[in-house]
Formats: sequence, C-alpha cells, structure tokens
Amino acid sequence: MPAKQYLNLKVAENRVLIEGHIREILRLVGEDVDREGLLDTPARVTRMYEEIFSGYDADLTEILGVTFDEHHEELVIVKDIVYYSQCEHHMAPFFGKIHIGYIPSGKIAGLSKFARLVDAVTRKLQVQERITSDIADVMVKVLHPHGVMVVVEGEHLCMCSRGVKKYGSKTITSGVRGNFRKDAALRAEFMSLIKD
Repeated sequence: MPAKQYLNLKVAENRVLIEGHIREILRLVGEDVDREGLLDTPARVTRMYEEIFSGYDADLTEILGVTFDEHHEELVIVKDIVYYSQCEHHMAPFFGKIHIGYIPSGKIAGLSKFARLVDAVTRKLQVQERITSDIADVMVKVLHPHGVMVVVEGEHLCMCSRGVKKYGSKTITSGVRGNFRKDAALRAEFMSLIKD
C-alpha cells in the first residue's frame, strides 16, 4: 500500500476513535449525547484537534531549512507573533505573543519562517518553558547565529478559569543563547525594542 494511502487510512481510523472517545467523555460528564446540539460535537472536536495539534507532524529544522547568505550581523527581531497552544497538564488553552531576536552569522531565514516555527512548536500539548527553549534551540541548530533571544508571553486558562482563578495574570519566559547570554546591553536592547 502506498505511504500516502496508508496515512489517509490512519487519519480516518484516528478520527473514528477520537469521535468515540469525545462522545464517551460527554456522556461521563453528564450530557445527553443524543441531544440535537451535541450530535455533531464529536466530529467538530476531532477536526479542531487535527488543527490545534498539527505540530506533532512538523520537522522544526526543515521549517527554517531554507536560508539565505547575507552578511548582516546586526540584531534582527520578529515580535508580536501570536500563538495558541494547549497546556499539557490540563489540556486547557494558553495563548499570547512570542518575540524572537537573533544576530545572524552569515545566514538569515525568511521572516515568515519564524511565524511557521512558532505554529509548529505551539500546536501540540506544551508548557511555555519548553516552547521558549525549543524555538531558541532550533534557531541555534539551523542558523548558527551569534546569538538568539526568545521571549514568550502567555495567558494560561488553567490559571484563569480554574484553580486559583487569577484572570489577567501573564507568564513571561525567556530563552537566551550565544552573545545574548554574555552581553547585558544586547539583552537590554532587545527588551527595549519589543516593548509596545
């Protein structure tokens, strides 16, 4: 059987299984799974899962793989990249903005690649700390820059809508590699440039 045909069968099989599990979860929380408003919910949730968990199939190094020779060795920042992810502890959404800065060492990536990288890293069950590290690490691995700094801002619904219920609280994480780690002035420049 050709690989593409096998993958299509696997996706169809997974859809049926996920829909069945969603239906069972609805029943277990006390819902009438046969009421009109819920009849298509398992299929809708399954389609949503395929989208919000699409990062499992991504090759992070391939996303940044097409690079260009350029002798620019000054700070490059792509800021305010909006992301949505799912907390691996409660499967609750968290979302925010990611700011990426790097100092090229002869290779640059197309600017849209950073948004694609963010999507690939965040579209799976995650924790914010890992998102930050994964983005910084793949940038180092593929671009070999003089330095990388990644700042991730997140609002976590597992903190806002349940448990301590602290609506509006934000978590900020940073990943610092290369020259950014050694140079406080460079870190300060990055932080000043990402402020609104």
